[in-house]
Amino acid sequence: MNAIPLSHPDRTETGLRPLKAWRHFRNLIADKEDTEQVFHIIEALRDSRFAKSAAAFFQTAEGKKLLAERAYLPAMLDDHDRLRKLPEGSVGRIYVDFMEREGLTAQGLVDEFDKFRRGQPRYDDMLELYGNRLRDTHDLFHILTGYGRDALGEQCVLAFSYSQTPSWGTLFIAWAGAREIHKGLGGRYAVYAAVREGQRHGRAAQQIAHQNIEALLAEPLEAARKRLGIAEPVVYKQVHAAMRADGIDPYDLLGTQAAAAKDEGPLAQAA
Repeated sequence: MNAIPLSHPDRTETGLRPLKAWRHFRNLIADKEDTEQVFHIIEALRDSRFAKSAAAFFQTAEGKKLLAERAYLPAMLDDHDRLRKLPEGSVGRIYVDFMEREGLTAQGLVDEFDKFRRGQPRYDDMLELYGNRLRDTHDLFHILTGYGRDALGEQCVLAFSYSQTPSWGTLFIAWAGAREIHKGLGGRYAVYAAVREGQRHGRAAQQIAHQNIEALLAEPLEAARKRLGIAEPVVYKQVHAAMRADGIDPYDLLGTQAAAAKDEGPLAQAA
């Protein structure tokens, strides 16, 4: 095993800071594209379970490989030319389509993280490597779980992620964001049930971030979902169908359709 420590000796634990997390959540509500706020929330609510998850990962074959090679995952994920050579219907091909359609890159998430870490010390330890791994695989979670980047889809992905790697920060954003959606839509849709479903599915599935990512990208999507034990997001799809039946675009909950569809006022923006 590489000599990299689990936790750098200069690290200091700051403890749970719920008021700080709430302040950054309100910032995220004000601008849901301000991804830096997510990192602040997760850091403010980090507990000892994160270190336990990291230690477990680095006991796996993939974790040991990461320690030995220190490969930069965003470079692989952003090599769209190479990924487009994978078979039609593969995880990698669908990932490229998703990222280009959404205007996203894996490096873009790294840049947001760097904004969060500006002026802070960097630690060459397993905790940092594991945190990077979770960050870099986030958009793959969308592909594999079937949850989109709509407001509800993001909360469901975070709930799924919480069950894979427990973190009060991801759980807080998932449920606080769900509350904003529920409140904004007048409680007419099964928003909370969809988030609970995501949490349940994450608990039942294999850990996505612990997979051999290069091999995973080459797998047919449906075969990968079956192998990993990822169930179909039934409630989430039902909520989308119900919204569309009411003339609401789930991907534009801040648009005029949603604002006109409720009597209480403009829809609060969800994370």
